[in-house]
Amino acid sequence: MTNEDSKIEVTESIEETTALSENESSDNKPKKNSGDGFWRHMKKNWILYTFLIIPVVYYVVFRYIPMFGNIIAFRKYSAGGNIFGSQWSGFKYFRQFLGDPAFRRAFGNTLILNFSYLVVRFPLTLIFALLLNEIKWLPWKKFVQTVSYLPHFISMVIVAGMIKEVLSTSGPINSFLVSIGQQAIEFIALPEWFPTIFVASGIWQGLGWGSILYLAAIAGINPELYEAAKVDGATHFQQVLHITIPCILPTITTLLILDIGGMVGSGAAFEKVFLLYNPMTYETSDIVSTYVYRMGVYSGNYSYATAVGLFEGLLNLILLTVANFTSKKVAGESLW
Repeated sequence: MTNEDSKIEVTESIEETTALSENESSDNKPKKNSGDGFWRHMKKNWILYTFLIIPVVYYVVFRYIPMFGNIIAFRKYSAGGNIFGSQWSGFKYFRQFLGDPAFRRAFGNTLILNFSYLVVRFPLTLIFALLLNEIKWLPWKKFVQTVSYLPHFISMVIVAGMIKEVLSTSGPINSFLVSIGQQAIEFIALPEWFPTIFVASGIWQGLGWGSILYLAAIAGINPELYEAAKVDGATHFQQVLHITIPCILPTITTLLILDIGGMVGSGAAFEKVFLLYNPMTYETSDIVSTYVYRMGVYSGNYSYATAVGLFEGLLNLILLTVANFTSKKVAGESLW
């Protein structure tokens, strides 16, 4: 064996010994626990996490704990008795309200009002945001935003009072009709006018506020895309059609899924309908939430009203899931 071969063997043995010692030392080192990093992060940012306490407590106390009360939809409950009901009734109340013509009318009205409002409001909100984004003079843009946002902050009681005053027989609309030789119309007392009043007042109150998320999404678009489009000779309308709308498509999809998920629900519309409807307009104005209110509070049928509310919530959950799945398959965007 030559000297060179012996040197190579010695070098290889040294390298093997070094590698083994490194492996042994790495094995002996204590592995970092992922939980340690989490607690270090919490300790470092604990002030920020304290802001979560109020919303978490709110949802636990007012959203999750009341869910246990849904048990009375399957039990007979009477005021002053056991909070979870005194006798098991199964699906008795579900069969009862499904066979009630008043419930079917309220359910149909809920779908009609929500669908009509969605069909009109959703595109108008998007169009308004696109038009608002085109205003280049900042003072005028702020003025338009302020005027359009203000109705959202007006109490629904005041809004209902304003609607009744404007549509009364001595209000400005009927005064104008009389001045041109037409007969005054009792808008609030006619059931055929209620869907129009509901949709029109909702557009006035929520158009500006509903455009905020679209404006925020538009503000996040890279300006270089518009500059490149101008270089290519794209018109202003083409820039909106091929850059703005595709870039905010995830926001559009998310809001549409949430709106579809609340199609059967009537919680947000309860205050307006409750303040505007009357027995003469039940035919088109009575919705599920007002029906539940009358059955539960007025009549004292708490188990029956709970069954209706639970049925409404389950339908909303199904609609939300279907809308999310469809959007994920068709557009590639979804909430989860």
